[in-house]
Amino acid sequence: MPFESTRLNLLQPYLFARLDAKKTEALASGVDVIDFGVGDPDLPSPNEAVTALCEAASRGEHHRYPPYRGTHEFREACADWLDKRHGVHADPETEVLALIGSKEGLAHLCLGIVNAGDVVLCPDPGYPVYHSSAVLAGGEVFKFPLEERLRYFPDLSAIPQRIAESASLMFLNYPNNPTGACATGAMFNDVVGYARSNNLAICHDAAYIDTVLDKPEQPSMLATCRDKSNIIELFSFSKTFNMTGWRIAFAAGDKKLIAALGKVKTNLDSGAFVPIQMAAVEAMKRCEKFPAGICAFYRERRDILVPVLNKVGIEAQPPRATFYVWGKVPGDLGSAAFAEQLLSQCAILVAPGVAFGKYGEGFVRFSLTLPTERVQEAARRLSSTHF
Repeated sequence: MPFESTRLNLLQPYLFARLDAKKTEALASGVDVIDFGVGDPDLPSPNEAVTALCEAASRGEHHRYPPYRGTHEFREACADWLDKRHGVHADPETEVLALIGSKEGLAHLCLGIVNAGDVVLCPDPGYPVYHSSAVLAGGEVFKFPLEERLRYFPDLSAIPQRIAESASLMFLNYPNNPTGACATGAMFNDVVGYARSNNLAICHDAAYIDTVLDKPEQPSMLATCRDKSNIIELFSFSKTFNMTGWRIAFAAGDKKLIAALGKVKTNLDSGAFVPIQMAAVEAMKRCEKFPAGICAFYRERRDILVPVLNKVGIEAQPPRATFYVWGKVPGDLGSAAFAEQLLSQCAILVAPGVAFGKYGEGFVRFSLTLPTERVQEAARRLSSTHF
């Protein structure tokens, strides 16, 4: 037996695993690689969260299995955070659910609401986990384009009606990875109206909703549309509070979607470690200004990098949100070939746009999650290079 399901054959090698292999190979040969590849914040988590974790973890009663849905205190704090920061009113008992990171939530949501053969609508370019989550749940993926000419908003006209009628779920993500685009309330209303008319759910991955470098703020889909029907929104502590390794997030929205996701989780995981939930509560209650502080660093790095990119022919607009710069590949090279050229000529590692989908071809993504002095060094190397 091959000991591998046929579904695994439908998956591409995970983007960041491939990037890590390229980086490792270059480092092994003594090259000083500047890694703009993976979006993993370099700045530490809030001190208040770290202190709360250490104190809570020292207490033996917290070493037992946590509540599947998350503790009441955690869910209540999430509801308060949503209300005060994003204008979303959610019932912590039925409309909020703790997650072991939003990546887990994406995958388990597909298992909860996607039947074998259902179509899952995924943005292109987009976070590769949307595609893989749908495939592993037995769904059929249809990718709708996000194009520069439409401000990277969903092109709903590109989805045939027969596809829409077979779909059970649509993924969206704003502020957007990899393009850095932000949504508007009008766009959200259009997409939600489309989803409801076709009786499909929308999962809005709001991982970067608090990573806004320039005003105005990115609206929440739940706040914009008010009625939670058909909507589930995922909020992550990874980017908001630089807690990527902690694996803590939460979902909010339509109580039927929350219940379906919760039912999967009770069968497949045992919930987030209680001390981590307690630390996240401290972050929400005591570190309200933390996101703005880290965004100041990303803004500084963006303003160092973007002018140099444009000067050397890598056309890029300053992103208003996220910590990604989406640059257009100069000349006729494909994005993978250009990424190889950057690595060989400048020892700079970037993510090729095609790894996010076919509409990402012709672009590369720079992640600003590395020390500012490394961004300055990259700018120096780029300035002396011609493409």
